[in-house]
Amino acid sequence: MSRTQGPRQRRPLWAVAGALALAAACTPIGDNRGHMVDPVDLSQLTPGVSTANDVVAVLGSPTTVGTFDDSNWYYIGQRVERMAFFAPEVTERRVVAVRFAEDGTLATIEELSVEDGHEVEMVSRETPTLGREITFFEQMFGNLGRFSAENEE
Repeated sequence: MSRTQGPRQRRPLWAVAGALALAAACTPIGDNRGHMVDPVDLSQLTPGVSTANDVVAVLGSPTTVGTFDDSNWYYIGQRVERMAFFAPEVTERRVVAVRFAEDGTLATIEELSVEDGHEVEMVSRETPTLGREITFFEQMFGNLGRFSAENEE
């Protein structure tokens, strides 16, 4: 075997390794956030029969409780995938809204998905504050001359 055959035989290995590394970089990285409720677990709950304790035993504690009415519980979860350096993308979102009747039994179970969501427009107003704006140079040089060696102890 001559010396020229060795490096040439290694080139296909480097090409295969490079192709595998490129494929691995393009593979989406998935992440579950929150509580993705399993439909099998939901089937164990019966409106009009199940209580809040039953819901906690099957689904666990809720992600959040209604702000104005604590008889509304929400289980919120989403699946996010990210490819390489791109921004993460929500591929699945599930919100399960559980509502209880006045007697404490389960009234309704409602499942919401990404399609049921609404975009919320952010308010661009600013809260006014007292004082004045300080320029960059005032911040940089504002303390010059305020301190002297006499003040140090």
